[in-house]
Amino acid sequence: MNDTAVRILVPTGMLGAGFPPETVERGLALGADVIAIDGGSTDSGPHYLGSGTPKTTRAAVAADMRILLNAAARSSIPLIVGSCGTAGTDSGVDWVAGITADIIAEDGLDLAVAAVYSEQDPDHLSGRLAAGAIRPLPPMGDLRPDTLRECTHIVGMMGHEPIEAALRGGADVVLAGRATDTALAAAYPLMHGMPPGPTWHAAKIVECGGQSTTDPRSGGVFATVDHHGFTIEPLDPAVSCTPNSVAAHMLYETADPFRMREPAGTLDVTAATYRAVDDRTVRVEGSVFEPAEQHTIKLEGARLSGYETMSFSAIRDPHLLAGIEDWAALLHEVLTDRVGRTLGLDPADYAVDIRLYGHNAVLQERDPATGPAREVGVMLLVRASDQATATAVAKVANPLMLHLPTADMDYLPSLAFPFSPAETERGPAYEFVLNHTVDAESPTALFRTEYRKATADA
Repeated sequence: MNDTAVRILVPTGMLGAGFPPETVERGLALGADVIAIDGGSTDSGPHYLGSGTPKTTRAAVAADMRILLNAAARSSIPLIVGSCGTAGTDSGVDWVAGITADIIAEDGLDLAVAAVYSEQDPDHLSGRLAAGAIRPLPPMGDLRPDTLRECTHIVGMMGHEPIEAALRGGADVVLAGRATDTALAAAYPLMHGMPPGPTWHAAKIVECGGQSTTDPRSGGVFATVDHHGFTIEPLDPAVSCTPNSVAAHMLYETADPFRMREPAGTLDVTAATYRAVDDRTVRVEGSVFEPAEQHTIKLEGARLSGYETMSFSAIRDPHLLAGIEDWAALLHEVLTDRVGRTLGLDPADYAVDIRLYGHNAVLQERDPATGPAREVGVMLLVRASDQATATAVAKVANPLMLHLPTADMDYLPSLAFPFSPAETERGPAYEFVLNHTVDAESPTALFRTEYRKATADA
């Protein structure tokens, strides 16, 4: 690496998603200074944070990590992984750290590993709440102290600073808890004096690997950040980055396509220009970063909301399909009555969600499609305070989801269960209850780092 530019290799959008090994080799040949890869997000819902378990399988994560650890060791460049274990819980960091230690030992690598933990102490946050240092993000309201205690896990979303501190502490591999996707790619360039505007903008564009290219399935991207801007190209030589594909990524997962908040401030790309260098490389200039007066950390928390049982049936009867919403309302009405009579439960004791797949299950009343569907799948999801109650309600629904006629039918329709038994116990269900920011005393104060010299002799 030199003082004029930093080169970032991002092999794919998420650890465990897989990537062609040859694209990593190409990134190394191009002179990569750092490898950065995201390990998770909240995209897949609250279960992974609430339960502290990963979305990805160990084998897939290990396959990716083996390639990346060997590449980092061979080229003497750091490897940074963020949001380990999907949600960035302490158990997620330890899970990826265990996989990493096994690979280092098996492959005879000599690498120093730093684990950066992001789980938060509810008691400490209660004190910060009392001090007025925690504020809601839309659409959340003011935070109650009880909500903090109800969370099974709370994580703080770190910026680049804890990662940079781990690198300065001698880490070859940084395994971070919950972090902004951009912090992983921004840490090393910022550490080496690259300007924050181009650095944060480049980090945003590379966060999801090949998504900013003409073929998102091709693998990752390679960005070079300098003192005036950055260039980006795909790792697959058969794929291209175009001004449109690069600029469009500022629309992805942002409330404002021109301004994006980070813990340390706000990226502003209003004046950014996107120019094709050749048929597969794009040059970006004009991005600026506005430092915040107060460093803030976003809090994410999930709590147990009950236990769920699911049942699924399919309707092909044209008469029912012609009035499918009326049939669904009838199912809910009759089910409520029968649960009350047979189980003695009040509607407040459980919740029922009926989704009509093939009709409006995704967009519901906002769906612009009109006309009857050819077939509809009916998903019944029951949630209660315990698994037995949720399953009992679903079992009461069983004959209704098989033969419930409307009032104008003189026959029993036959619907179709794809599974036997028809009820599937989904276990504990979680819900997000924290979407707040907390003022940080320092960028690293809410995070803890452990250094481990993991070698083949360890």
